[in-house]
Amino acid sequence: MLEQLFPKYHRRYSASPHVKELRAFARWLTEVGYGRDPAHDHVRRLREALDLRGRRLQARIDRTGVDDLFARLPDIATYRATCRAFVRCLEACGRLVAEPDRRPHAATLVGYEYQLRTVRGLSNSTVTQHLATVQAFLDEALPGDSPISALTRASIEQHLVTTGRRISRQSMQHCVARLRSFLRFCHSNSLLAQPLDAIDTPRVYRDELPPRALPWRIVTGLLRSIDRSTATGWRDYTILHLMSHYGLRPSEVVLLRLDAIDWQTCTLRVVQCKTRSVLMLPIDARTLRIIKRYLCDGRPGSDRPELFLRARGPAGPMKHYAVCNIYQTRAARSGLDLQGTSAYSLRHSFAMRLLDRGVGIKAIGDVLGHRGLESTCVYLRLQLDALRDVALPLPRMALAKTAEGA
Repeated sequence: MLEQLFPKYHRRYSASPHVKELRAFARWLTEVGYGRDPAHDHVRRLREALDLRGRRLQARIDRTGVDDLFARLPDIATYRATCRAFVRCLEACGRLVAEPDRRPHAATLVGYEYQLRTVRGLSNSTVTQHLATVQAFLDEALPGDSPISALTRASIEQHLVTTGRRISRQSMQHCVARLRSFLRFCHSNSLLAQPLDAIDTPRVYRDELPPRALPWRIVTGLLRSIDRSTATGWRDYTILHLMSHYGLRPSEVVLLRLDAIDWQTCTLRVVQCKTRSVLMLPIDARTLRIIKRYLCDGRPGSDRPELFLRARGPAGPMKHYAVCNIYQTRAARSGLDLQGTSAYSLRHSFAMRLLDRGVGIKAIGDVLGHRGLESTCVYLRLQLDALRDVALPLPRMALAKTAEGA
């Protein structure tokens, strides 16, 4: 592997007393998807750190030892990136010594995590959200080394009041549900003498929020504002184009593969995680040209099957929250009034555009992948122009009485 990364100078690395570490690091970088140039730079920087250290590394090392290894190098982003990559390499090889968890109530959180994963079978993302909510609650409600038995209804109520000032009622519903689950766990494991999970949840009403759809001129303005002179620009433009013109969710965008595009029949195969179904969408010639341009100028050279890959190494699939971050970044740079909007606003705009063109609600729901019309109506709430068309005329008798009263 060193011969491939350093065809002219590989002897300098092969003759190094740290050749074993360098070979293992180079092999790991290639396996996880780093390109040749990033892998070349990471191995070179690790060699600098090892040469400054002098002696060889131990078979097992902790995170503090890795930080000390890079302490003599410049404190800049590239060396910090190599340090993080080397830590992940050691962890994958089983050589990183796990540091003890010194957080307050760490044992309780470990037990609760086990219940969430094993007993309840929750997904990794859901478990992460539960633990983050509980950790924030314990940090605020139990300062210092106070035991969980010191929790009171007053401290729980105070935390909810403080939290409710910075998040919406919809988010508070999730927060309350997670705290209820944790407090039930504590009571069932004798950490609390009395049950404290009787917490009122905020009332939320369907269709109470204003519409999330953006005017189509704003959507087109956002797309035009994206700088496509770079590979990242072409990737972001293609992602937001598919979301606004075909109503794709962020989770559906990241699951698109190269073989999802049928260039002969001009169709796009979309896997929907929410409904666990497959949707075949027709795509026009303009969209095909955009995708082709992205594949030529925006997608890094990789044999991975995913259509959209991370801009930074290692090359790999994106996460759905990365798509949401792309929207927020591009919206902030556009100079448009997009404050308070999200990536899902493009999906709502797509639905409203179909309705404005006279497409029926059932057809819109089919394109969006909805199972029922009720879900589709959420996207089309407060369509004022449509309401004006169906408004009943005011009777003449009522008009006459109103004039007399005036």
